[in-house]
Amino acid sequence: MAEMSAQVTPMPSAPTALLQRLEWRARHAVNTTVSGEYRSAFRGRGMEFDQVVKYQWGDDPRDIDWNVTARLGEPYRKRFVEERDLTVTFIFEDSPALQFGSEGRTRRETLLETAALLMLIGAINRDRVALLYSAPGKSWFQRALPGRKGIMRVAAMLLGQPAPSLGGPASCPLPWSFVKKTASRGSVLLWFGPFAPQRMPELWRELHYRHQAVGVRADDPWDVELPRNERLSAYDPLAGRLTLLNTSSSAERAAHAAWRERRDAYFMEMFPRSDDRLVVRNEDDPLQALVAWFHRHRHGGARA
Repeated sequence: MAEMSAQVTPMPSAPTALLQRLEWRARHAVNTTVSGEYRSAFRGRGMEFDQVVKYQWGDDPRDIDWNVTARLGEPYRKRFVEERDLTVTFIFEDSPALQFGSEGRTRRETLLETAALLMLIGAINRDRVALLYSAPGKSWFQRALPGRKGIMRVAAMLLGQPAPSLGGPASCPLPWSFVKKTASRGSVLLWFGPFAPQRMPELWRELHYRHQAVGVRADDPWDVELPRNERLSAYDPLAGRLTLLNTSSSAERAAHAAWRERRDAYFMEMFPRSDDRLVVRNEDDPLQALVAWFHRHRHGGARA
């Protein structure tokens, strides 16, 4: 188990320019596109019931009170008062498996940018942001910080983390018992990781019940489909060596398809609601992927 420690490292200077650019993009998105959609997606259980009101076009259909609707013969919905002090805990599983990318950008780079954008959008919406970082051999936790300055510091800490060595251990177990102790009930858990098929963490169902939990995964084009009829050399970050691929082999393609199905099935098992799964492709703009995900939340989601 990686050693758990409190993070006291000063804010690194290297990510400053990147953070400024991401903050500008995040603020523009909030002002033009996702102002209400962010709160719809991340309200978690941090809401208190206020009263029942008539349903209006554009309201979230998930809030419809079906008992009142049936009794009065027209749609009514529950109105909630939001608790302002919402805490969003970012869990970043920095596995060496994230260091793969077939077209310039790695899964790790995609997830880092997505996490930073979400932190900055959270800052604009006056939420509190905490960060649990885990890599092979180490884990640390930054308690929840409010305000632009505090959240910029958390985002810079994450972006400033060096990529784990490809010559070291491949696994980085997450300290779920620590998450259970530190995450306040009703807060939001955002888990960024590779989500390779494995046994469900022992405490996961309990955590999923206590919190709104969202899984964020990065997909490379090769995760979806291998290039056809090619012989390729690819570096396997988990094995630490070059791997030869013959994509014209039916057995190779069948093995890849089976792996993809297992990976998707595991992700769906961990996050049964489709709205609680966010997949960002390496070739896409992470901000646009977030906008599309928020938009889906705003219009109501269904179980997969």
